[in-house]
Amino acid sequence: MNKPTKKIEQQKKTFEALKGQFGYTNVMQAPKLVKLVVSIGVGSVKDKKRTDLIHDRLVKITGQAPATRGSKKSIAAFKMRTGDLAGYQITLRGVRMQAFFDKLIHIVLPRVKDFRGIKPSAIDEMGNITIGIKEHTVFPETADEDAKDVFGFAVTVATTAKNKAEADAFLRYLGVPLREDK
Repeated sequence: MNKPTKKIEQQKKTFEALKGQFGYTNVMQAPKLVKLVVSIGVGSVKDKKRTDLIHDRLVKITGQAPATRGSKKSIAAFKMRTGDLAGYQITLRGVRMQAFFDKLIHIVLPRVKDFRGIKPSAIDEMGNITIGIKEHTVFPETADEDAKDVFGFAVTVATTAKNKAEADAFLRYLGVPLREDK
């Protein structure tokens, strides 16, 4: 007889916690995390050293190399040509996603200065949430020696929740510090 995996056990716990509120009849109806997308736009940064620094710090923070994203259009006002580096993006799934999510909720967000919780309006109608991190220095992997090279990025948490209310309840169950005011 096979032992249930950790993933199945988590799904069952989520089902038990939310079935009364949403009327689930099957364990597979309970929402789950699909992926985390970490993205940063480098904008008009033309300095190769700065873009390399951003790349290296993202590798340290996420444990995975970012994919480069080029500009789709040429914009003369920004001195940007088609294909120039516009930003970096990392998609985390599975074990890395779970580890990064736990680190984000339990270590990073409490270290953010004047943090009072995430606004529930950050959850979109499809059940996903985007969290903006203003300073990458709140992550323990980054050294604080270069205070001038601070950058921010966005973390999008994709779930299988069907609507905003279901996503709100699911994310609160997972421990995401959402504000009470709506």
